[in-house]
Amino acid sequence: MTLAGKHIIVTGGGSGVGAKIAAELSANGAKVTILGRRESALQKQNLPYQICDVTKAAAVADAFNNARADLGPISGVVANAGAAHSVPFAKMSADQLQDMLAVNLIGVANVWQAALQDMKADGWGRLIAVSSTAGLKGYPYVSAYCAAKHGVVGLTRAVALELATTGITVNSICPGFTETPLLERSVENIIAKTGMSADAAYQSLRAGNPQQRFIQTDEVAAMALWLCSEGARSVTGQALSMSGGEI
Repeated sequence: MTLAGKHIIVTGGGSGVGAKIAAELSANGAKVTILGRRESALQKQNLPYQICDVTKAAAVADAFNNARADLGPISGVVANAGAAHSVPFAKMSADQLQDMLAVNLIGVANVWQAALQDMKADGWGRLIAVSSTAGLKGYPYVSAYCAAKHGVVGLTRAVALELATTGITVNSICPGFTETPLLERSVENIIAKTGMSADAAYQSLRAGNPQQRFIQTDEVAAMALWLCSEGARSVTGQALSMSGGEI
């Protein structure tokens, strides 16, 4: 598989899933620009980068223009930037809900829109979101996160239909609990709120996967690579579960 000549932007590319996806796409010939808010993390990936807060449309437009100037028109976007906060629904504030919608949903729309003109001009494009099984089912204490990720799945299905005849495919990858720094923060939160041991906290998260394991970043990267390939040109509007059979 080769993506030679394709310029793909990966948001949240400084660590975890985003960094792995960016490395995989680059290894298969793509010109990759990574976006993130922390320059120190971006620098460690040894790829072209732009500092950007995806929740701000003007900042996204500037970052994409800079990326174009460096590496040419944009052929694909992997919207991976995201965050998860835990709070009981009864105690959730409007600001907490808005924060989850901003980074997990509005950020996806912002980066997808910023690349559309290039893709339509070329007659080829890949819009991918890294969503979550939280976009396919509910989980307790993360209602705002679930709402945002369900929104990503709805956005994916609608945009895919709008672009179906343009050569642009639109899909979401929905992993279960994945072994990343975000998972570590979830475990720390469980320990702080329940007094569980680290082992027990990890097991509580692992238990939902019928394979009894966490998803690995290389699995998500392989899915993103395939969705960018010509072999996936008929796959659009899909929310692809990577959950060991959980859903």
